[in-house]
Amino acid sequence: MNFWEYVSTRHQQLLADAYQHAGAVFQCMVVATLLGVLIGVLTYRSEWAGSLATTATATVLTVPSLAMIGLLVPVVGLGVPPTVVALTLYGLLPVVRNAIVGLRGVDPALVDAARGIGMSRAARLLRVELPVAWPPILTGIRVSTQMLMGIAAIAAYASGPGLGNEIFRGIGSLGSKNALNQVLAGTLGIIVLALLFDAAYVLVGRLTIPRGIRA
Repeated sequence: MNFWEYVSTRHQQLLADAYQHAGAVFQCMVVATLLGVLIGVLTYRSEWAGSLATTATATVLTVPSLAMIGLLVPVVGLGVPPTVVALTLYGLLPVVRNAIVGLRGVDPALVDAARGIGMSRAARLLRVELPVAWPPILTGIRVSTQMLMGIAAIAAYASGPGLGNEIFRGIGSLGSKNALNQVLAGTLGIIVLALLFDAAYVLVGRLTIPRGIRA
């Protein structure tokens, strides 16, 4: 059985795995984005706090993903919980770092002008600083998403959802006639999902970033 025959006979399972993979990455990125932007907002005014936040989230990336999931299994069990926790933690660094950089890069004259017309600190943050900082934040989200697409495959080690199950089944049955097809199907599926997500982020950027800021 060649690769295309394998895909045609297993397309329903592959689509289900792809849907679970994309859903896990998307949901974890939503959580990581909210937490990352919040951490950035709380720490960007202080050089010490910003460095601490960046260092703390960077430390997570020094832990191999397989080891991270293995450490989480005794705590939260198998399946979805260790996947969600691991992906959320791994997705924080680019968002936190870019949020801090973006907020610190806002022109002080804009903030002073907003203060001059009577805007509160919260209003300045929501209506001036975050919109101007949105392009680098979105870039951080794109980087995190591409990273999590690959890391999510490791979640199959702990019975997590996604295309990683296809890859692990292939690796576990090396020598069988469909082993290579399974690994290839899972790998190509992840690549296609990553490209689709990135295209979606490009569209989001065009819709949400004013032309003047893009220029």
